[in-house]
Parts: sequence; C-alpha cells; structure tokens
Amino acid sequence: MEKSLHIFDMDETLVNGDCASLWSAFLVEQGIVTDPDYLATDKALMVKYAKGELDMEEYILYTLAPITTIPQHEIDNLVDEFVSTKILPLVFPEAITLVKALNAKGIPCLVISATVTFIVKKVAKAIAIEDALGIDLVIENGCYLNQVTGIATYREGKILRLEQWLAEQKISVEAIHFYSDSINDLPLCEYADYAYLVNPCERLSAEAKKHPEWTIFNWGE
Repeated sequence: MEKSLHIFDMDETLVNGDCASLWSAFLVEQGIVTDPDYLATDKALMVKYAKGELDMEEYILYTLAPITTIPQHEIDNLVDEFVSTKILPLVFPEAITLVKALNAKGIPCLVISATVTFIVKKVAKAIAIEDALGIDLVIENGCYLNQVTGIATYREGKILRLEQWLAEQKISVEAIHFYSDSINDLPLCEYADYAYLVNPCERLSAEAKKHPEWTIFNWGE
C-alpha cells in the first residue's frame, strides 16, 4: 500500500461556510467590534477572495485589528466557544465520515487553510485531524497582532508550507490527496497526485474540465 497523505482545505471544504468571515461576525456578536462598516468591508474583501484577487495581508490587517490588544489566552478561549457553537454545526457530515475512515486506517491527514492558525488548529482538532497549518501571526506582549509572519498558507504559499512541513516532520509521502473548493487552491490541486473538488466554485469547476482525472464531490446535498 502506498504511503499517502490526505490534505484538506478548511473553509467551504470541511466546513459549510468561511471560518474567517464567521469569526468576524462572532467578534461583532461578542461586542469586540462596534464599527458598523466592519462586516460590509469583510464581505467586500471576501468577494475579492472568491475571484482569486484578495491581498491576504490586507485582509488580516483589517479584520484582525480589533483583537490586537486582547491577551492571547482570552482570544484562545473565545476561539473554543466559536468553534463549538458556530463551526462544528457547519461541518459537512461527509467530511466527518471520511476523516473517521482515514483515521481508522492510520492514514495521516493535514488541514491547510488560508484562515489564521489559532482558528485552523482548533477546528482541525475538533474534527479529529491533529495536524494543521494556517496563517501564522506575529505575537507581541502576549497578544496576536494583525501581521503575518512567515509564508502565508494562501495560493502557492500552501505548497511552500506543505513542503516545509514534510521536511520538518521527516515524512516521505508517495501520494498526496488534496480536497478543496476554491480557485485559490488551483496550485495545490495541480501539485497533488489526486485532487478532489468539494462543491467547487465556478472558476475551479471550469479548471476541472482540463483535468478529467479530478474527482468532484457534492457534499451537503
């Protein structure tokens, strides 16, 4: 049996929603954000993301500015509440079933997401995936800053971070299986040995016509 690694995008792939935007809404709900334009601006930036045109550092700079004075441990506690109340109900049942089957067979899984790491790791763990990579933030004076550190797990950056992770883990993989919905993940879809498109966006669906070997899943229907 070949040694395989199954990699999952998180937003709109494992989860029927975008965790970053849901986190923004959660910050408003918690009273941490009071700017009346905040969610509209978040939505406008996510339209750029859907088109594959988002400047990720711009998104992080704007949407995470409200948490930069809140101690890291308080944010981590809020993330626990956020994941349990807002995210777990949105996880696709098909994703849970697949991850359970892979874990039962001892096949390693990894989440790579363009959402910030402090959210990605907790969502992954909640659905029984121990390893996860997200966008790392600068931490200063015990607080998360709205500044990216290292290579962002976004577009081609996902491949670079994956290669770093494999080298750090000293893992030799014969086949990479990757699951995603987004045109932003086209580089990793083409890099992987097997690509699975979960409810793919229109642009990724169009790209799939060039790759008849890719599998398309319609989850949640």
